[in-house]
Parts: sequence; structure tokens; C-alpha cells
Amino acid sequence: MGAPDAVGVEQVDERIATWRQGDCVVGDDWFLFRTNMENPLTDDGKAAVVEGVDSAETPVCGFAVLTQTCDLVRSCVDRPVVEVSPLVEVNDQVLHEIDRGRRPSYGFIPGVAARRLVADLDRVMTVEKAVVAVWERIEGCRTDDETRRFSLALARKRARTAFPNDFVKFAKPLTDRMLEKHDKQSDEGRALRALREIRVRAAPSWDADAVELTFWFIRNDDEPAFEPQDWEPCLTALPQPQPTFARFVRVDGVVLTLDDLTGRDYVESDPLDLDHLSTRPP
Repeated sequence: MGAPDAVGVEQVDERIATWRQGDCVVGDDWFLFRTNMENPLTDDGKAAVVEGVDSAETPVCGFAVLTQTCDLVRSCVDRPVVEVSPLVEVNDQVLHEIDRGRRPSYGFIPGVAARRLVADLDRVMTVEKAVVAVWERIEGCRTDDETRRFSLALARKRARTAFPNDFVKFAKPLTDRMLEKHDKQSDEGRALRALREIRVRAAPSWDADAVELTFWFIRNDDEPAFEPQDWEPCLTALPQPQPTFARFVRVDGVVLTLDDLTGRDYVESDPLDLDHLSTRPP
């Protein structure tokens, strides 16, 4: 195989130099993947098998770039490919949940949020930088904070906690109530929409025979300070110790801001996400 054309390399590097992790292209496109010809699991996979091939395509709304910026801007000779995930459209409630980090299978991208598009992080493919170089770039993250949050979402997708099965069942009344009340025009609904995230700490550990749980409802700093009674329905919905789940001996809940939470509390707790705790589809 010959060396890449020097002029072509220069053009690709020049065009790709403005791209950043989280940037997007929007438009009709195709996500490519392989399927098992003896056992295809998706409609597109089955269609490919009918045609006698094991490479399938799914129509998508566009792509989000996952590759780190430092690798994006390196020469395409050294780093010729880019990781991308397809953009999918979701409803307003799911968009808010993704923005708050409660659905780690998706990535919130401010630059396309007005179109209710998010990155489907369960699906990833690689394309050559020469492909990205001819895309019409949409800036995905406009500030350092937005960039940081998207990077954290990618990291969390690979590193999130696998909660014990008994905890998933134990917490179901709370997550069901959150899903039911989130969009309601009520004090409880407004309070839920004001949350940045919910974290839970298991002491002394998730594997202990006797576990004390603390739920931290972390509200956004820029949201109005609700009165204590506005949060009461959320706290009342917390699961309580019961014989069926004898391992969970104590449950507490606290509403606070990030400033109120210590660094130790944060790193010793886990984010409560609806991907793990609910089977409700997006």
C-alpha cells in the first residue's frame, strides 16, 4: 500500500483542525454494523441477511464525534479514524433526564438539544477523518463546562455502577414516582425538574449484609430554593426497610446543592440513573 497523498493529507488535517469532541453533523445518514447471518437480532440485520450480506445499515439523523479533541487534531497520517455515535431524537422528558445524567446510554449535546437530538452511546462506529472533513460541522459544546460534562458522560458510560439486583427492586417505587411526576405541573414536578442529579451511598458497602442507604437529591444552584414541603413527596417516596429486603436496614434522604456535599460523600456515592432502574423506553 502506498503512502497517502501529501496534498490530500494536508487538506484533511486543515479541515479537521476545527473539530472538537462533541461536535456533530445533522442530516440523513447511515449507521453501519455487522450482524450474525445465522441469528440476526434487528430488522436491519435481518434485511441484510436476506440480501446475503453480514453488513447492515440503519438510517440515523446524523452523528456526534466521540474521539478526544487531542486525537482529532493530530495528523490523519498518525490518527486516521474517528469514533462517532448516531444522533437520535427523544422527547422532552427524556432529553431532560439525559441532560441531568440519568440515562448514561445517551450523551447530551447542547448544540443540537434544541432539535431534541442526543448521542446514542450504545452504538459506536469509526470513520476516516477524510469523511469527517467534508461534513458540515455543528459545534456541539460551546463552553468549557459543556465540554467537561460531555466528556464525563462518555466516561460514565464505561464506568457506571452495576447496582445489586435487590437494590434495583428496592428502589423501584422511587424511580416509578420520579417518572410519573417529573412532567406534572405541581410543586413535586417542579422540584424534580430542578434536580441536577440523585446520588446514593451504601454504607459500609453494596455487598455488606446490613446496608445503610443515603439518597442525596442534588438541586441545581441556579434553580429557585424550594420550600422544604415542596420536597416532602420525593422524600416520602423513598423506599423503607422491609422484610423482603432485609439487607437494607436504614434509608435517609437529603436535599442539598453540590456546595453542601463533601468530596468524600461524592466519590463514595453512585449516580442513580434511569437506564439501570427502569425499563421505560426513550
